[in-house]
Amino acid sequence: MTIAALFFLLFGCMFLGMPVAIALGFSSVATILLFSGDSLASIAVKMIENLSEHYTLLAIPFFILSSVFLSTGGVARRLIRFAIAAVGYIRGGLAMASVLACMLFAAVSGSSPATVAAIGSIVIVGMVKAGYPEKLAAGVICNAGTLGILIPPSIVMLVYAAATEVSAARMFMAGFIPGIMMGVMLMIAIYVVARVKNLPAQGWVGWREFSGSAFSALGGLMLIFIVLGSIYGGVASPTEAAAVSAVYAFFVAVFGYRDMGPLKGVSWRLADEPVATSAMRNLYHSLIALPKSLVDAEVRKVVIDAAKVSIMLLFIIANAMLFAHVLTTERIPHAIAEVIVQWGLPAWGFLIIVNLLLLAAGNFMEPSAIILIMAPILFPIAVQLGIDPIHLGIIMVVNMEIGMITPPVGLNLFVTAGITGRSILWVVGAALPWLSILLVFLVIITYVPQVSLFLPEWIDQLKGYK
Repeated sequence: MTIAALFFLLFGCMFLGMPVAIALGFSSVATILLFSGDSLASIAVKMIENLSEHYTLLAIPFFILSSVFLSTGGVARRLIRFAIAAVGYIRGGLAMASVLACMLFAAVSGSSPATVAAIGSIVIVGMVKAGYPEKLAAGVICNAGTLGILIPPSIVMLVYAAATEVSAARMFMAGFIPGIMMGVMLMIAIYVVARVKNLPAQGWVGWREFSGSAFSALGGLMLIFIVLGSIYGGVASPTEAAAVSAVYAFFVAVFGYRDMGPLKGVSWRLADEPVATSAMRNLYHSLIALPKSLVDAEVRKVVIDAAKVSIMLLFIIANAMLFAHVLTTERIPHAIAEVIVQWGLPAWGFLIIVNLLLLAAGNFMEPSAIILIMAPILFPIAVQLGIDPIHLGIIMVVNMEIGMITPPVGLNLFVTAGITGRSILWVVGAALPWLSILLVFLVIITYVPQVSLFLPEWIDQLKGYK
């Protein structure tokens, strides 16, 4: 009776057009009041405890702030220049460079919509000018942008770690190889399409431009080594690394690239000035500008935008965790697990059901909410069937990737539509041909667990040898 009422209220509210976060909270509160002896005060306390007890969730606002600084501060433009220099000379290389740029930006942002917005707003127009069909350009970026939640650091992985209490660091390690693998699969598909459609190739830019673009993008690339290196090396937790990334992104955008803040547009070095003199002059100006940058209008807007996104996401998480609390209190996951185990369903059959369920949910709900609702149900069943929790997490993240590009609520579709000025139906038509690659990739990830587990197990072995 309780489970029927809970899900009836949830889907009823969503059918009426209520926001997902409100629907989750309302259905949970109503179920508690009708079928439980808990008071309203205990519900409020539980919502606060859900956020305060999960230390890992603190990393989310920091990664979001870092992502907004890097999106606004010109890092995306420099990463695109480096990617074009690296692979642009191959046939279809501009599209392949777009995928590589998405992979690099995903590794510093942790957000799929942010990756599409930052990279797509630049490269889609560039590909069309170079002779690429607009549909192909939009479809590639819409799909490649999903790497933002697979390549670490990923906000969705942090949510899964908080929901299941697995190691966020091991989740990040598990997503590294699959993220690279998916990017390579997209590049191979682009190369095949480019050969068939005779798409243009850029000329080799030369080692001078390659090294220059690499040096220009170094500010963004260093963040990848700082965040992932500190986590994988055991120097910092994901939350600590996220805090460092936010501070680093601020200094890179304001004082490194000077694309925002009081030093915006100021050159690092005058042509007729010695390097040592230029360095001292810039150090002096940076120290003078530091207090001004903290109250600069552009910097303040970035912080406010990041705060809005963080509050929205944490509100969804708080309500979803309250929903998960009701599920756990009523022992709904355990009851479902017992039924499935009694059926004698094998692990591979259970994973088929998991994928179908998550693909369906991805059409209608935001990834973090799906993770927080479904993880408490699927996690105990997977453990009983001998499925590694980290492997299950990567499967769920890949399903959420596909959900980002499937209507009616695929976030990447809306971002791409905003960039191109086209309708959602047009963007769906552009993205769907590339969706088959993600579906093949999902099958590989589901039934070849070592793709996800190799790196965390290898690093665990290295730590064991020391």
